[in-house]
Order: sequence, then structure tokens, then C-alpha cells
Amino acid sequence: MTSDQQPHPIVVLDLDGTLVDSVYQHVVAWQAAFHDVGLHVGAVRIHEAIGMGGDRLVAHVAGDAAETAVGHDVRGLHDKYFRAGLRTLCPLDGASELVEALAARGHPLALASSSEADLVDDLLHLVDVRRHLSALVTGSDDVETKPAPDALELAVSRAGGGSAIAVGDATWDAASADAAGVPCIGLLSGGTGADRLRSAGVSWVYDGPRDLLERLDDGPLRSA
Repeated sequence: MTSDQQPHPIVVLDLDGTLVDSVYQHVVAWQAAFHDVGLHVGAVRIHEAIGMGGDRLVAHVAGDAAETAVGHDVRGLHDKYFRAGLRTLCPLDGASELVEALAARGHPLALASSSEADLVDDLLHLVDVRRHLSALVTGSDDVETKPAPDALELAVSRAGGGSAIAVGDATWDAASADAAGVPCIGLLSGGTGADRLRSAGVSWVYDGPRDLLERLDDGPLRSA
């Protein structure tokens, strides 16, 4: 089947805060990492940046000078602290069932995450949806990270091309989708409020994966 004949749009999923309950663990890990290099960055500031690529986050929350001086060190420390807490992470309620339902309805599924490939692998083990994915793009791919559209566009291409809808929980997911010309569903499960998501370009808002699953027939992913 060609992309022009594809009856259901490709669904491009985010990972942290969309399928896995890991956003606040990222916040704690980043804050500890900044502390270790002698910088204090407020948790709210960090939370608002979760979802953009780690290659962008240090400069975004602490400035270009911090990125130049300690950016590499902060990213390494973040990864160490975040991995230390992997055993405490779990899938978001309804995440696996949502992915299974979308696959059963005929949607090609792709995942686009700003996290590095090895960390994405670890998180996908938790939610157990890899078998349903037609494409996977991570921060290890040679593309600009969110909020640039590159990762989303590559995910759509790898999934066969054609129309697509993004599902994410952060303003950066919405910005990436908007730049790619793709409509975006926003989930509140990453801790970003509905007004902020809508202001960033989200067209539909749901509480989380379970809410989206239970309302599939009334939303943009309903069966044709």
C-alpha cells in the first residue's frame, strides 16, 4: 500500500510523559546534575524544558556560557542519575493498551524521542510496545532534536510517509509538530497544563493515554 492509499494516518508518539511516567525523574536528574557542577536551576524551569533535546536543554535553562563550560558534564551526570532511578519508573496508565488499539485499527506507528537510543531502549522495555512500531527516531539519529521538526519528519518517512498525527505531552512536541505541518494531540500526563499545550499548537487535549484510549471513537484517531 502506498502512502497515498494509507487509510489511517501515521501516529508519531513521544515517549517520556506520553507512554512512560518519567518526566519528573528527568527533572530531578537534571537538577542534581546542575548542582554537581555548582549551578542551581529551578525545578520549574527544568520541567518546562523537558521534551526538548538534551543537546539544547543546558543552554536553554542555564545559558550559553554554562553550555560551553559544563554542558557535556551536565548531560553525563543527568544520564547517570536518571539511570539510577530506572527501576522506579513505570508505564503510564493505558499506554500499552493505547498503542495496541491504534495498531489494531490500522495506524502505522512511529516513535520520536529526544532521548538517546540506549535510554529509549530501556524505556521501551518498560512499556512493551516496540513490536507495534514501524519506525523509531531518537536523539542518537543525525537530525536536529525537538523543537525542530526533523525527528518527527524522519519518523513519518521511516513509517512509510503520508499523513500523520503527533501525540506528545510537552510544548516542544507541539512546536515540532507545528513546524512539520502535523496536527498534535496533547496529553496532560507530563505535567504541562492544557492552556500551555494549546498555546504551543496542540489541537486536542486528553488527561493521558487511558483517556485518549477511552475516547478514540470521538477524537481525531477515530476509525474511518
